[in-house]
Amino acid sequence: MKKRVLFTAMAIASTQTMGAAYKIPEQSVNSTALAGAYIANARGADANYYNPAAMVLNENGAEIEGDLTVIHLTGIDMDNALTGKDETEKELFLIPTFHYISPIVNDTRFGLSVVAPAGLSKRWKGFNKAFAEEFTLKTVEFNPNVAYKISDTVAVGAGLRVVYSEGVVKSTAAASRDLEGDSWDLGMNFAIHYRPTEQLNLSATYRSKIDLTVTGNAELTHALLPDYDGGASVTIPIPAALNLAAAYTFDRTTVELVYERTRWAAYKELDFDYSSPFHPGFAPFDAPIEKSWKDTNTYRIGITHKLDSRWTLMGGFAYDESPVDAEFAGYELPDSDAKIYSLGARYQYSDKLNVGFGLLYDTKKTLKIDPGENTGSSGTLSGGAEFENATAWLLTMGFNYKF
Repeated sequence: MKKRVLFTAMAIASTQTMGAAYKIPEQSVNSTALAGAYIANARGADANYYNPAAMVLNENGAEIEGDLTVIHLTGIDMDNALTGKDETEKELFLIPTFHYISPIVNDTRFGLSVVAPAGLSKRWKGFNKAFAEEFTLKTVEFNPNVAYKISDTVAVGAGLRVVYSEGVVKSTAAASRDLEGDSWDLGMNFAIHYRPTEQLNLSATYRSKIDLTVTGNAELTHALLPDYDGGASVTIPIPAALNLAAAYTFDRTTVELVYERTRWAAYKELDFDYSSPFHPGFAPFDAPIEKSWKDTNTYRIGITHKLDSRWTLMGGFAYDESPVDAEFAGYELPDSDAKIYSLGARYQYSDKLNVGFGLLYDTKKTLKIDPGENTGSSGTLSGGAEFENATAWLLTMGFNYKF
């Protein structure tokens, strides 16, 4: 069954936490521990995902990494001038990820990552069930890459992004909907890495936009209208993103700075197509919803300190802009700017095996909508509203093994 909010529902963990809107940047221990400031200094098996060009300049030998991320979303509190107070359910998610890189052969290296690049779940308890009783999207990305060493200081990498997505949306009011759908879609990623000295690493990575062409089934019901049970489809973008990163090592401490530009302006409207006609009373489910999101900037800093031969400590901070203006905010994604704090550690258990953890805390600004500023969501936000206390905790645990 297909979903009309499949796009807004796009953040199994991110709408309220890990990143702006519905992206999930954290896909490994190192990335979680460094608040996503892990591109120029990417050195483990997860370099395949974060900077495939770097992996061919790193230490030789095959490596694998397996991680499990636990994400806890707090409830969002809302005070609406027209409908009163409401809150969302607390959420708990488990997300496994996997990374592999091959040995270097003829200045070439291959890799594969299996990650969850985007997702969301939002469930309101009270009046807002009429708009988002449940908005859930799950994604899985298969990301094979190849890297080539041009010289001892320069390397390039590229790969495919094969994404499977599935979503559910439910709302309960006089007219109710129950929608589910899925899709397979394709994108690409590119990277270039420059290491002029052993201390300095410079990188640029680019992930292309992926349009999720979700198709499924919709059930629309009303006590006084004939039901609709038929096909439905919608196209939803995972936006393109450019990362520029620099990392410098001072003795045993590495500092990395990352600038990320995300092309959220690709999300202009949410428009569902239904395969069969239905009663005009269900017309609100078919009306395009203007989004008009804007491109955003994210600024990250990560610090990695090699304490001794066994322990490596990490910490990070990020400021993440939201693409959603108050004018276009809705119940499925009441997003706002975020501050992200993180820490973590790795322990070298043996020459081949290390284990680690990363802990991340994401806190979002209060989203304040002034009276008359927002006329979407059937006009229920037109009197003004505040969404607050949106925070999240993320814990990633994993291992890296060298063959």
